[in-house]
Amino acid sequence: MTTPATPPEPAGTTPVDWSAHAAVLFDLDGVITPTAEVHMRAWSEMFNAFLSEHRSEDTAGDWSAYTEADYFAHVDGKPRYDGVRDFLASRGIALPEGEATDSGAPDRAPTVKGLGNRKNDAFNAVLARDGVSAFPGSVALLDHLRDLGTPLAVVSSSANAPAVLEAAGLADRFETVVSGAVAEELGLPGKPAPDTFVHAATVLGADPGSAVVLEDAVSGVRAGAAGGFAVVVGVDRGAGAEVLTGAGATLVVADLAELVP
Repeated sequence: MTTPATPPEPAGTTPVDWSAHAAVLFDLDGVITPTAEVHMRAWSEMFNAFLSEHRSEDTAGDWSAYTEADYFAHVDGKPRYDGVRDFLASRGIALPEGEATDSGAPDRAPTVKGLGNRKNDAFNAVLARDGVSAFPGSVALLDHLRDLGTPLAVVSSSANAPAVLEAAGLADRFETVVSGAVAEELGLPGKPAPDTFVHAATVLGADPGSAVVLEDAVSGVRAGAAGGFAVVVGVDRGAGAEVLTGAGATLVVADLAELVP
């Protein structure tokens, strides 16, 4: 018996019916802007410098080079200090927590917060020097949602989210930005906990069950799934479609242009 062919979708349709949802919540780095690449380089430079500086010391732990796999497994999408803690824990390296004012300079005793601040300094230097442009497909989706009048938010673990949006010329597209700094101020746990997404939906007047989350990080997809959001779109910028689906993505796309009618 021959199985009937699946009919093609009508022209102009997408996997998400945007008009059926009350709000859309975007991660920033890797979803709207290619700043995830800047973050990846900043993390790599910071961790490999730290590991190299202390590798010869008679200290417990795995001091081999930090890799891209470490980024996706332990750092991607998380608040900065959480990323430092989780990577160090994966290597069996123990450091004191330190203070938010620690510089992380090579001549200072390393701390969790000092390393996080050292990474942040590297990111800001690249952003100031090179600027940032949004992914064209992401801008196309933002244009479509603006035409629909859909309330939009950015939910980012980065404290730099407002500066990145300003540099990309997109600051006026979002009714609220829940950055890492906002989460800390409000005492909200970061991704993979769903709290920052739920807070953004609430600010927009939407229930999670009526809102869409777009994320490229495994931790962010897990946050969207844990929050009970109607649709969790995984944007595959390197984590892998199977990994994002396994973390709870409803569907996975390579670019947000795929979601524009």
